[in-house]
Amino acid sequence: MADRTMEELLQAPTEGYREAIVIPKILAKNFEIKMNLLQLIQAKKFHGFKRDNPHTHISNFKRMTATLKYRDVPNDAIKFMLFPYSLVSAARIWYEKEPPNSVLTWDDLVNKFVNQFFPPSKTTHLKNEISRFTQR
Repeated sequence: MADRTMEELLQAPTEGYREAIVIPKILAKNFEIKMNLLQLIQAKKFHGFKRDNPHTHISNFKRMTATLKYRDVPNDAIKFMLFPYSLVSAARIWYEKEPPNSVLTWDDLVNKFVNQFFPPSKTTHLKNEISRFTQR
């Protein structure tokens, strides 16, 4: 630390901007995601509102990405690259707060996402509502 100049010490930090998702290696040479695909994903955004259902979002997202087939590109890599574009508002903030390199598999991402936006307490509450329901 003593070796650094005052100018260097006053520089804004630029480290720490890594993504939470670790994208699997892609062997394809000229792979790119087209703008119309991004627009399709962004048309079905997840906000993280109480009324939003993360299970439905994941199901719709998987349905869209299952149609994508690229040679030498794992489908999980495509899902990982596109998923952040499907999030806005509270959901995007949640994603950006996830630690860098903390999501290694699609199942990791689904579990974290669902537990954040459909926590066990919500499941318990809904089960209790169902059990208290009496037919007239």
